[in-house]
Amino acid sequence: MKKLVVLSGAGMSAESGISTFRDSDGLWERYRVEDVATPEGFAANPALVLDFYNQRRRQLLECKPNAGHIGLAALEKYFDVRIITQNIDNLHEQAGSTKVIHLHGELMKYCSTYDLNTAYPISPEEPDLHLGDKAPDGGQQRPFIVWFGEPVPMIEPAIEWVREADVFVVIGTSLNVYPAAGLISYAHKGCPIYLIDPKDVKTQRTDIHFIKATASKGVKQLTELVKQIK
Repeated sequence: MKKLVVLSGAGMSAESGISTFRDSDGLWERYRVEDVATPEGFAANPALVLDFYNQRRRQLLECKPNAGHIGLAALEKYFDVRIITQNIDNLHEQAGSTKVIHLHGELMKYCSTYDLNTAYPISPEEPDLHLGDKAPDGGQQRPFIVWFGEPVPMIEPAIEWVREADVFVVIGTSLNVYPAAGLISYAHKGCPIYLIDPKDVKTQRTDIHFIKATASKGVKQLTELVKQIK
């Protein structure tokens, strides 16, 4: 089976009702990134950061995968589909995708301030983290999120997936956030590249097939195109 590797960003989940950060009405408009998405912000006001992610977790629990998520999962009938996502939601998994790398962590997991690499599941029945809640190692529970300024431990496995790709697809990302934005450069010459986004996305690659559509409509178009690839 040929390997179809997807890089998905916030636009992938926007139709499911997940707030994006970079749009004019996105989360950046209501919160400073320095306050809620950096180690320094957590050190300065951990209660604010915990509450911010508690709100996002509650929002996620009310959302469902959209047709784009479902369409990518359905492509596993024809390809070895591997998804690299910048999103911290679990909508790809909910839709049925079986191979997913989360570059920036996972909203439905927590880790310890003593150990950022060991993740523990968060129950949908008790989705909130609180100041004083302890991880098994005794450290304060914190969101299992890769914040700005922290290493991205899953970038190397993601690079390997892109290097091995027979088809590479970018969906709903501005290609502005590194190191994720640099993944496109690892797609080998001759690998078909598709970029799905309703907005113009600037990239230095000249070998891209643009599909100017939302994730749901774009994945439908993509499916018809890639099913012809043998």
